[in-house]
Amino acid sequence: MENPQFKRPELLLPVGTKDMALAAIHNGADAIFMGVPGFNARGRSHDFQIEEVKDIIDTCHLHGVKVNLAFNILIFQNELRGAVEVLEKILPLKPDAFIVQDLGLIRLIRQMAPDQRIHGSTQMSVTNAEAIQWLDDLGIQRFVLARENSLKEIHSIKQNTTKEIEVFVHGALCVSYSGQCFTSEGIGGRSANRGQCAQSCRFTYEMHVDGEKRDLGGKSFLVSPQDLCGINEVPSLLEAGVDCFKVEGRLKTPEYVATAARSFDEAITSAQKNKSLEHPILLKKQMATAFSRGFYSGWFHGVNHQELVEGTFSAHRGFEFGKVVKVNSTSLEVEITDDKVQQGLKADFIQPGDGILWVYKDRAGEDAEKGGFVFAVKSLSPRRFSLEFSREISMEGYYNGARVFYNHDKDLKKDVALSVEDKQRKKRLPVHVRAEASLGKPLKVQYSDGKYTVVATSENICEPAKNKGLNSLDLREELFALMGSPFRGEGFESELDSSTPLFLPNKQVKELRQKLVKELTDLRIQNGDAPHVTPQAQVMEWIHSRKVTDRKASGLKLNLLLRDKFQADDVAEAIKNGELQTADINLAILDFEFGLDFAPSLNTLRSAGLKVGVATTRILKPNEHRNVKHLLSMNPDAILARNLGAVQYLQANNYQGEILGDFSLNVANHLTAQYLLDKGLSSVCLGYDLNNVQVSELIQAGEASRFEVTAYQYMPSFHMEHCVFAAFLSKGSSFKDCGKPCEKHDVKLKDQFGNWHQIKPDQECRNTMYNGTSQSAARYVKEWESHGLGFIRYEALKERGSELITKIQAHVDFISGKKELNELIKDLGNVESYGLSESHFQREKEYQSRKK
Repeated sequence: MENPQFKRPELLLPVGTKDMALAAIHNGADAIFMGVPGFNARGRSHDFQIEEVKDIIDTCHLHGVKVNLAFNILIFQNELRGAVEVLEKILPLKPDAFIVQDLGLIRLIRQMAPDQRIHGSTQMSVTNAEAIQWLDDLGIQRFVLARENSLKEIHSIKQNTTKEIEVFVHGALCVSYSGQCFTSEGIGGRSANRGQCAQSCRFTYEMHVDGEKRDLGGKSFLVSPQDLCGINEVPSLLEAGVDCFKVEGRLKTPEYVATAARSFDEAITSAQKNKSLEHPILLKKQMATAFSRGFYSGWFHGVNHQELVEGTFSAHRGFEFGKVVKVNSTSLEVEITDDKVQQGLKADFIQPGDGILWVYKDRAGEDAEKGGFVFAVKSLSPRRFSLEFSREISMEGYYNGARVFYNHDKDLKKDVALSVEDKQRKKRLPVHVRAEASLGKPLKVQYSDGKYTVVATSENICEPAKNKGLNSLDLREELFALMGSPFRGEGFESELDSSTPLFLPNKQVKELRQKLVKELTDLRIQNGDAPHVTPQAQVMEWIHSRKVTDRKASGLKLNLLLRDKFQADDVAEAIKNGELQTADINLAILDFEFGLDFAPSLNTLRSAGLKVGVATTRILKPNEHRNVKHLLSMNPDAILARNLGAVQYLQANNYQGEILGDFSLNVANHLTAQYLLDKGLSSVCLGYDLNNVQVSELIQAGEASRFEVTAYQYMPSFHMEHCVFAAFLSKGSSFKDCGKPCEKHDVKLKDQFGNWHQIKPDQECRNTMYNGTSQSAARYVKEWESHGLGFIRYEALKERGSELITKIQAHVDFISGKKELNELIKDLGNVESYGLSESHFQREKEYQSRKK
């Protein structure tokens, strides 16, 4: 019996092809998500044509499965018309929802189709109820929470909002908060916010501690998390009131979709009945065989820095079940090491043709693992067997102790195909059938699927029967003959005239069934009335009317961002000594690792004559408001808000200073910018996905005097819940037992291409990885200034003393006209350790070519 306390959540599966859609439909999915053509975060996967989108939507609706279209990238200023054009084509197809990241795009969809359902994408970095509340006026019905939210936090958020909550339960874990990753952008111009993630978290990295390379014993995949598998957490997620369980699926297969759908469908059903899963090991084996980098519960139970990142691999491994106990010339003897695994799998779970991988912990790189297809299997005991391989696979150099993975099931592809094709296994919707017959009247039949009801009558009337007449059993059998349709009979009522036997040719009963099946099929595909879509000309007029052309700039000003008290002291001292002129400096912003350092530095810089602001953390979770309270207590001149939850909190607590929106709010078009400014932000820093032309176009379309561009910085790339310090410089699982190595050591990572990256923690122990090569937008500043840009920002990272002051004064002189561009570039280049670049500003293509 189902527990009425727990309603069934929607089970949402990823779709990149029609075959994946069919696998989802026929294996338990309640909904699928797929990309909007040309505008989705799956830039390396198949891009659908409009006709394909229609076909999949129709197929899903026919089978009672919802379709959410992922429109989950940032929209540049010059793409707004293109977004309108694609919406004009897609809205009439009646998708059930759009998954959207860009706030301006949400406004645009609302203008075109006011009743269209919209879900806030995980790229919005929503981690608290305050952000949901602040966005209430946009009419977003559902929010996809960050993967980093724990079960406790999810429960808290759900308790404090009336909106639907969607949570990732399975699939790859991005090491960075979604929407906050600029690694691909900084290294190769491949923006994750534009669907072109280069999988930089799966790269190899060297760790350098205090200038020395650290030997990590074969671990080089330092920011590559294991995959999420939350099947054990299903009961807790139901208890938390989660409305939708989402499965991640970038570049996956129908087999991946089918096994995840089956497993979580079974887990949900079991949890609703207050029962434990019957075959948890078997389900995990099936999912892991389809794809797994190792399964872990992610952040559902909070952080555990010793378990999230294993460190020795980043690719598919499959299901771990044992270890090598003996190596022969062409075979291995393998023993199952876990009692639960032995009890959960059939004795003959390995068959000839299956794939096996074995891995050594004490080796690195390609030498660490070996694999092949099994030629023969011989059972030696209930938990020990011999696996024979082809003679082409040499066992020379291999030895006992390797971990063994099952990573290819030769029958899985065939089984998934059968789930879609086999009439007994494929999904068919239940219909209730009612038949009425009386003498002199046509037979009347009604089919109802719970959403639609269709009724039809026979061509002829019922006549007196000479022999056997119509009866309920025969009618039920004929009207339930639905095997070739998307329906199955479930529930039958008949009202037959009992005064006399009735006759109607069986052919007409069959024709009635066929007619009703077609009508019900058409109704399901039609899926209600077409939505009202505002004409393109009217929408474009609205877009242009949102532009602000008033230019009230008082001249370009410089904002400074300082990252520790020593930098603040250096700036204050330089001002007092006359080494640094402040006429063109608008504000100094403090962004420290430790909040207790804020107040002394704030007072020091104010004493030097500067306005001083402070920065919030990039992420705000439930029960982390103490940091924002601390900022308020200092009464700074401004607060740099890096998340919308912080904005809501500041406004709710009547903060009277300026609230500045940072780059992390991902402003890419004037519709987003003006929304934020109209709701109380004093200025916004433009997003880091824009190149110089796109920045210029946005400045010309918006309230430029309230725009800021970061003109000099070390690009922040990953922003992570994963702590590199704790994971590799301690045995601790969290800040409670890690010993705080971040306070004692300087850590840099060197990637496989030779690029350096600085690692710094924030007040909540989250790590940010910064590109070691600084970038400058100096070449474009004067053009932007001519369009009315209000502010540029200089962001320090590790600079000290004369290096810091030289860089800042060079920018001050450049703004005032005392220095030419070439002099500024020379001054910056003379003090840079790893060179100076223009990074994404010089990138002219919005997308890199798709990977082949």
